[in-house]
Amino acid sequence: MAKTNLTQDHAQLNDALTARRYFAKFDAITTHMARVAGAMESEGKLSKADVAILGRYILGISRTFSALSNKYLLTGRISGPMAGVLDFDRVESGFPVAQELMTMANDAHQAERHLRNMPAKSEIKDDMIRKIVGDLEIPTKLQFAMSQRLYYEELQKGELFWPQNDPEALWMGNDGDSRRRYLVHWAVYDSQVNLPVIYLMEVEDTGSTALPKDQRRWPEAQAHLMAQSLGGLKLVTVAKGFDEDFDDLHPKRLRRFHVGPMYSSAFTRQTGPLREVLEEADAGMGQDWALAWTMEELESERVIEEKSGWFGSVEREIFALDPFSGHGADTGATRVERAIILPQKPYQVLEEKKPRGFRHIRKFVVSPQGRVLSYR
Repeated sequence: MAKTNLTQDHAQLNDALTARRYFAKFDAITTHMARVAGAMESEGKLSKADVAILGRYILGISRTFSALSNKYLLTGRISGPMAGVLDFDRVESGFPVAQELMTMANDAHQAERHLRNMPAKSEIKDDMIRKIVGDLEIPTKLQFAMSQRLYYEELQKGELFWPQNDPEALWMGNDGDSRRRYLVHWAVYDSQVNLPVIYLMEVEDTGSTALPKDQRRWPEAQAHLMAQSLGGLKLVTVAKGFDEDFDDLHPKRLRRFHVGPMYSSAFTRQTGPLREVLEEADAGMGQDWALAWTMEELESERVIEEKSGWFGSVEREIFALDPFSGHGADTGATRVERAIILPQKPYQVLEEKKPRGFRHIRKFVVSPQGRVLSYR
C-alpha cells in the first residue's frame, strides 16, 4: 500500500538509531500505561473488568509498536524499493500516522504467504554468520530479511491494535430473567488526530435472545458503534443514537479513553506548557516524555417511557450532563477527567512552574524504579 504525501505535521524517522530510540520510548510508555490503569483500579476509578479490557488494548498498542519496530529496524541502512521509513505525527499526537496502521492491517492479511516464501530464521542466522566470519562483512541485507520475517511473525500472532477493533460484549450478570447486563468494548485509531481511542459501554439488554448470540441485533449493533466511533462526535450523540436505534438495548454508561498525545522535545513539536517543561527538565534519553490520558464519561440519569406504535412503549435514557458553567453542553459528557503520565524529573519542573490549566489535571509520575505515583 503506497503512502500518501506527508503534510507539514508529519515527519519521518530516517535513521536506525533515532527509530530505535522512538520505539524504545513507546515500549516504556505502554508499560507505564498498564500500571496507571492498575493505580486507578486501586482508587476505585476503574473496575477489575475495566482494567482487564484496557490492559488488552494497551498490550495491543505495545505489540503494534513492536511489529513496526521490526519493520523499520534497518531504517537508513538499506536502500532501494524495499527501504522504508516510519511516518509519524510530530505536531498533534507523537504517534505513527494512521496510514502506518492501515498498511500494517493490509500486511497482516498476507503474512502467512510472506512467511511461507521467506527463509527460516535459522537459515538466515547461518547465512549471517558465514557473511561475518567468512567474508568479514556486515550482513545488512540479511539483517533486513530477518527484520521483515520478525515483522510478519508479529502480524501473524495477532492481538495487535488495528485501525478498527470491533466491539465485543462481556456478560456482567442479569437483573432478573429479562434484563441482561453487558460491558461492550471496542477501539479505533482515530485518523484525524492519529491516536488510539478506546470505548467502554455498559448496556442493559431486554431482548428475547442474548445480545452476542442474536444473529440480527449483534452485527447491527457492532456496525452502528463502529460507524459512530469518531473523535469529533460527543458521547451524548453516540449514546442517544444507539438508544434510539435499538429499542431493547439501553446504554447506561459510556466511557471514551483517549491515549495521547505523546510529548517529547526530542521528537515532537507541540506548543504549550508541556513542551516548555520538557525542555527545561532536560531529563535525558528515555525520560524526555509526557503522555496525556483523557477519560470522558456519560451516565444515564433516569429512564422515561416513550410511545412506540399504537399501543406500545419503549424505554429511553436521559443522560446526565456536566452542570458546571454550562460545560456539559460543550463536552456532551457527564464528566471529563484529564491526566498526564510523565517521569519524575519533568514532573518536578511542572510543579515548580505550575503552568496555568494544569491545576486540576491528574499527574501519574513514574519513578526511576518504575513505580507509578499519583498526584493532584
